[in-house]
Amino acid sequence: MATGGFDAFYGAAASRLQGQLYLLTGDREEARDCVQEAFERAWLRWAEVSLLADPEAWVRTVARRLAVSRWRRARNGLTAWTRRHADAAETGPPSEDHVALVRALGELPAAQREALVLHHLCDLDVQAVAAETGANVNTVKSRLARGRAALAVVLGDLDGVGATPAGGERHG
Repeated sequence: MATGGFDAFYGAAASRLQGQLYLLTGDREEARDCVQEAFERAWLRWAEVSLLADPEAWVRTVARRLAVSRWRRARNGLTAWTRRHADAAETGPPSEDHVALVRALGELPAAQREALVLHHLCDLDVQAVAAETGANVNTVKSRLARGRAALAVVLGDLDGVGATPAGGERHG
């Protein structure tokens, strides 16, 4: 992508990345802040980032790392839910399914939540999730299996409807 392609890249990816990071953090404002900062960093390095095979993965990884850094600095145990209601008037009430999914994801360990969101909602295969998170493929598969099982219990989906096979690979 040429330097002028940044605007098109931003326009195509920003909303999607904010949605993905929101599912990881449970906080729309935190997601927006981290994604915006990640895009600022991409802009400063656009000559390099634009040459990557997947610039969006680079921005997502930077945004995710920014979010993790913010979590680690928080001294008062502030959870990702604190600003969730700020957008209610702006976006309208979320559906019951949306609320249930975000709440259920929030109950999972961060590594499982991260693997599930990257794999199922960002459509990354297991190898790409492993590359983005720095975990090995078997660890990602384990996190996916455990995360799906935990979600099934929390959401009452005991039949596993919508789940991928235990190995974490998609078919079709």
